[in-house]
Amino acid sequence: MIVEMKHLTLLCVAREGVKALESLRDIGCVHLDLSSADSPDFASAKEELADAERAVRIVAKAAREAARDVGEPAPKGEVAARLENAKSAALVEEILKVDAERQAAEDEAEALRQTVRKYAPFGDFDPALAESLRKSGVPVRLAVDGGHPPQGKACFGEELPEGWAEVPLPSERLSATQARLAAAEARAAACRAALAEANARVSTIEARYPALKDQVAFAAARDVLATQGEVSWVTGWVPVDSVPRLRAKAVSHGWGILLREVRPDETPPTLIRPPKLFRPVAALFKGLGIAPGYTEADVSVPFMCYFSLFFAMLVGDGGYGAIILALTVWGWVKTRPVADKRHRPAIVRSWLTLLTVFSSATVIWGILSNTWFGAGLPFANDWATVKWLADPSYNNMMLLCFTIGASHLILARVWSGISMINDRVCLSQFGWAGIVFFMYWTTCSIVGIFSSFPSWLYWELGVSLALVFGFTLKGNELKSRGIELGMLPLNVMSCLGDIISYVRLFAVGLASVKVAQNFNDMAVGLDLPLWIKWLPLVLILLVGHGLNFAMAGLSILVHAVRLNTLEFSNHKGISWAGYAFAPFKKH
Repeated sequence: MIVEMKHLTLLCVAREGVKALESLRDIGCVHLDLSSADSPDFASAKEELADAERAVRIVAKAAREAARDVGEPAPKGEVAARLENAKSAALVEEILKVDAERQAAEDEAEALRQTVRKYAPFGDFDPALAESLRKSGVPVRLAVDGGHPPQGKACFGEELPEGWAEVPLPSERLSATQARLAAAEARAAACRAALAEANARVSTIEARYPALKDQVAFAAARDVLATQGEVSWVTGWVPVDSVPRLRAKAVSHGWGILLREVRPDETPPTLIRPPKLFRPVAALFKGLGIAPGYTEADVSVPFMCYFSLFFAMLVGDGGYGAIILALTVWGWVKTRPVADKRHRPAIVRSWLTLLTVFSSATVIWGILSNTWFGAGLPFANDWATVKWLADPSYNNMMLLCFTIGASHLILARVWSGISMINDRVCLSQFGWAGIVFFMYWTTCSIVGIFSSFPSWLYWELGVSLALVFGFTLKGNELKSRGIELGMLPLNVMSCLGDIISYVRLFAVGLASVKVAQNFNDMAVGLDLPLWIKWLPLVLILLVGHGLNFAMAGLSILVHAVRLNTLEFSNHKGISWAGYAFAPFKKH
């Protein structure tokens, strides 16, 4: 369900404003709108957090580059000592300084490389000698041709040959420039090496993230704390079931609180509280960055159920599901509670639970369809589900996809109708459910799954259209929203497209299986002696199945999310235009 919100105005004496915010943060049940914060303190706190995150990225990148570098490691020097001796609080600042020195050294080295390339055709001559010749009345000019590599020569008074271009005299010998280049490259290498070694201390920076985020949030809360005379106040949103706790805190601290209902022109944050079994889906919503509007429905239960089914069918291979399940079990083990009573963060538990459900569904699909890394188990070929799903005409798989789609969309319409059962508009939702069913039968007939089209379906369509046309709008809405009825034919046809859209479950899953099969055939079919065949065979299988595995993950993000957040949500009336409830609390 979506938890009911109350609008809160909290008042306190002005001198107690900061303490009131600290106490409010300890309660952790009030959502403050911090978007208007713009004070120097807020900017400074935000910059400190950004610097810490940037420092972590810098040392992580340096460590990756060092791992790829097979050359001799740069010798430790003064730069590395600075980072080793830096205190935890000053480590971020020191990392940023070293990175700035690295960038300056690399920029200098690049400029010197260009200079070396420019004067390399002339060799290591002394520019002072050329200058003395000029003073003696012998003009000396340098010129290069357009060849690759370019040729250079010195001209003593004569005109430049055709096609040659003049080059200004350098400020120093080529050897001196090359020495400065070597020094700049050495400085850059020393900085990179020091940053790579600092990666071992990155945990001390990451450990400060929660405190830095709290610092940013508190600075923003101080910005939105309004003061006039001797009174300070702050406004926000509080879940209705947290009101008693807030009242008790207000009594003990001498606050004044004003609670009121949500106004029609206000948009409170959305706090989703699904049934306990389906609570992990909130982590999926957070990961996708979506939230239903406050006045919309909580679709957590059907979202998780159908997403699990979509996940299994799109991956389409029980072997891949087994890999995900094994990795998930490993995650459960690695994050298990330990002796000092540390527990898994709620977000980690939620994701592990989701992956357990999704991967188990994929393994079950692999059992039903007998697909394991693009191959099948010989003893399972005669199972009824395997034979049914392996129908050469693919009619059974398409029937399954269209049936899933119809059930998904009809559920949305019937649910909407039941939720507004006291309003005659509910009849239009039941009418839309009837239209979806008619389009389901039509789709199956078009592709040849159903050989006959019962005449009673036309009567069903007529009744459904009458319900939609007659009860979508009330009499006083015809003038302002009458255009919606004019769009009815297009909306009816879009139902056909929505049903057909679910065939992607079959198409993408089949493509995944076929790709796996082709890589298997490619590996097994190598015409090589057995003693050397095993190595390319293993490489082809690893690369092929790895690529297929990655593409399966991409298809889930694209197709499984779309079917829930677009097709289903459009029929349910979910716009996903809300924003998540984020209480002001200490992390």
